[in-house]
Amino acid sequence: MTSSTLSTTRSAEVNLGNALEDRGLRRTTARTAVTDRIEGLSDAFTAEQLCRDLPGVGRATVYRTIRHLVDAGALCKLPILDGAPMYSIARIEHHHHTVCSRCGAVGEFRHSTVERVMRSLANEIDGDIIGHRMEIFITCNSCLAELAAGNSTING
Repeated sequence: MTSSTLSTTRSAEVNLGNALEDRGLRRTTARTAVTDRIEGLSDAFTAEQLCRDLPGVGRATVYRTIRHLVDAGALCKLPILDGAPMYSIARIEHHHHTVCSRCGAVGEFRHSTVERVMRSLANEIDGDIIGHRMEIFITCNSCLAELAAGNSTING
C-alpha cells in the first residue's frame, strides 16, 4: 500500500444504529428508518434528500439523527460551495475529502504528507492543534469525461 489512499467506494463498516446506541439513544422506528436509508446510499447526501426519501419520518428527527451521527464521528459533514452541507458515512478513520463541484460526488483520501504538514505546523502555531479538516474541490473524472464528450461533439 502507498502512503496515500484514495477511495470513493467502500463496504459499510460503520453501523449507524450502534453509533446512536453508543451515545445512549434508543433505536426507534424513525431513527432506524433514517440510519437504514443512509446505509443504503452509495453517495453523499443532504438532509433535505433524506427528508424527501423518508416522508413518514419527521423532519426534526432526520436532522437530529444526522447531528447525533456527526457528533459520534459516524458521519462526515461536508461544507459545499453553494452552502447546503452534504453528509457521508465516515468509513475510514482520520481522512479528508474531495468534492466534485459539478456533480457533488464525494471521495475520501488519506495522505501522509498532510499529516506531516500538520505536525510541522504544531511547532509554529501558538496553541495546541486539536484537529483539522480538509476538503478539496475538484471536477471528478466522470464529469471530465462528460465535458470532453460534449466538447468533441461540438468540435466534431
